[in-house]
Amino acid sequence: MKQVRVKRLIVTRSPEETQALGAALARHLGSGDVVACTGELGVGKTCFIQGLIEGLGAAGPVLSPTFVFMAHYQGRLPICHIDAYRTGSLAEIIDLGVEEWLHGEGVTIVEWAEKLEPLLPPRALRVRISGLGDEPREIDLENIPESWDLSSL
Repeated sequence: MKQVRVKRLIVTRSPEETQALGAALARHLGSGDVVACTGELGVGKTCFIQGLIEGLGAAGPVLSPTFVFMAHYQGRLPICHIDAYRTGSLAEIIDLGVEEWLHGEGVTIVEWAEKLEPLLPPRALRVRISGLGDEPREIDLENIPESWDLSSL
């Protein structure tokens, strides 16, 4: 039976709320899940992802891997955090070995996911964040399994 997927828009009013949303979503993530994050520079993608990674039980500081491309964490599942901001081409991304993570057993979280679009699995949870400066953040969640209880968000 095909699983129904839904869309949801959530507004956060602080970095702490954005992180808390990431942590709340992390409770639902399982083996093989991919979270594809998009949004302008400075909208809070890293803040949201910090909440996701901490919510998955990883210890230690969570930093954006902009200069190293990938960071790995161990929580209740293996976690790969990919930041495609500085990548120049899809071929470069493929050469870095992301496909094995996108189809692997852990959770893969991608910042600047639009650069990997042709590689993303159809089941990827899509997170689009908008709002700059002191503005509230609008976080558009797409492709969420209907079975996820998001009533607390």
